[in-house]
Amino acid sequence: MKIIFVFLICCSSLLHAEVALKPATSREGYLARLLLNESPFPGERGWKSEADTKACMLQILHVLDSRIKHIPDGYRQSQIAAVTTTDIIDVITTGGEHGQCDGFYRNASGQFVAVPRVEKRLDYLKGIANDGAPGKFARLMAYGQGLASAYMTGGIVEADKFATMSLVRNTPVTGRAYSWMTDKDIYNPGGNFIRIPDQQSGSLGGNRFFTLQKL
Repeated sequence: MKIIFVFLICCSSLLHAEVALKPATSREGYLARLLLNESPFPGERGWKSEADTKACMLQILHVLDSRIKHIPDGYRQSQIAAVTTTDIIDVITTGGEHGQCDGFYRNASGQFVAVPRVEKRLDYLKGIANDGAPGKFARLMAYGQGLASAYMTGGIVEADKFATMSLVRNTPVTGRAYSWMTDKDIYNPGGNFIRIPDQQSGSLGGNRFFTLQKL
């Protein structure tokens, strides 16, 4: 009976383990903060479901990765990512505080940092995630950090849902998404970026994803 009691206590502590992110100064912690910051949680604008938010985080990671590893024929990396690099942190921070990933940049010392509002929101979400039994908030926080940590050690295992796309409204496209923006008609990266419509699942987590016109 004593052994069973101890086992139950241990299981209970595991079930209620606190959600924590890697330090913001670490590469995996910084990437996780971007994925979580760009994706909606329950009660926020753009929230639809847990699956939708997880899909949003995954596709944002694929966008960043594609800007490094999958530059389409006829394009240069600098045209798509505004930088020439093999480092995902460079892709995130290019352009300064209001650059490609708003609020994520390198400071005067070259350290990758985020504006205070990012950490403030994540602290709020962590507070909810760690209040009571684990639920959607805890699972989403863990998913975002898990994606980031796995990427830094071995890349992306999950498939890119846009990888095989070849046509958007009769326009030949390269496949893969190379940009995302808040899902409002007023936001568009312009140039050769092509808006992926709802019929092809182009809206995820309150964000609109864009592929490229095939050259």
